[in-house]
Amino acid sequence: MRIGLLGAGPWARQVHAPAIAAHPRWSAAGVWARRPEAAAGIAAVSGGPVHASVEDLLDACDAVAFAVPPAVQAELLERVVAAGKHVVLEKPLAADLPAAERAAAAVAASGVRSATMLTLRFDPAIRAWLDAVPAGAGGPGTTATARWLSGALLGGPFAASSWRAEHGALLDVGPHVVDLLDAALGPVVDVDHAHRDEPDLWRIGLVHDGGARSSVVLSLRVPVDPTEFEVAMVGGLGEDGRGRYVLDRRPADAVACFGALLDDLADAIGSGADLPVDAARALHLQRVIDRIARAVG
Repeated sequence: MRIGLLGAGPWARQVHAPAIAAHPRWSAAGVWARRPEAAAGIAAVSGGPVHASVEDLLDACDAVAFAVPPAVQAELLERVVAAGKHVVLEKPLAADLPAAERAAAAVAASGVRSATMLTLRFDPAIRAWLDAVPAGAGGPGTTATARWLSGALLGGPFAASSWRAEHGALLDVGPHVVDLLDAALGPVVDVDHAHRDEPDLWRIGLVHDGGARSSVVLSLRVPVDPTEFEVAMVGGLGEDGRGRYVLDRRPADAVACFGALLDDLADAIGSGADLPVDAARALHLQRVIDRIARAVG
C-alpha cells in the first residue's frame, strides 16, 4: 500500500518520514506541504515526490499521514476521507471541539480506517503495562496520579509551534495522558477540578465511570531535562485488593512506535476492523480536554 505525508514540520522530519521510509508494508507516495522547499526536505527522507497539491497526493496514495497543526488537520481531513483514503491522525484531532466533532463525523461517514498517533499506545513496554493492569481496576478503591513535566516550549524544535505556544501542555500532551488513564481505569466521565497556573502548569482531577479517580499535573514550560513522566495506580488492585502499578518511562523510539501504528493500520485495512485509537477515540479525548479547559475558565 502507498502512504502519503501531509506536512513538513519537526515531527514529520523526526518521526513520520523515517518510519515510512523503513516500513516493509508501505511504500512512500510522497509529500505535500504549504512550503514546497520544506516538503522536499521531508521527501528526501521518506521517499516519493513532492506534490504540487493535496489532490495530486491523494491520486498517488491509499492512505495519508497528517503531520500538520490541529486546525489544518481538521481543514483537510474531510477532503482526504471523501477521496476514500485511510488516515493517520495527529492529536489533538482539531483546534476546538466543534471542529473535532465535524472531523470525526466525516471519518465515520467515509468508512475508511483511521489511527491516531497516540505514541504511548504503540510502545511494547507500555502495552504490556496496560495488559498487566487487573480487570476491574477502575473501581472506587483505585486512585491514580500522572505527571508530564517538560521544558519543550522553552526551546527546541517545538517551541516555535504557534498552537502549542497558545494552548500549552493541555492540548499537546494532555491527550496522551488522558488516553493512558482512560485505557487503564475506564472512560473518563467527569472533571472534578482543573486549575492552570504559570508557567503552563495544569492540575486536573478526573472521574472514571467505575468510580476510580485520577489526578494529573502537566507542563511544557518547566526547566527540566529529561522530561519527568510517571503514571501510578494504587489501591483496589490485584486479588487481595492491594497493589501498585507504576509506569515511569515514555517510549524511547517514536519512530518505532509510528512503525507499529502503520502495522496496526495495515491490519485494520485488511480486516475492516476499527482500531482502538481511531478518530472516534480522538474525539472522546478532545471532549475530555475541552471539559478541562472549560473548568479552568
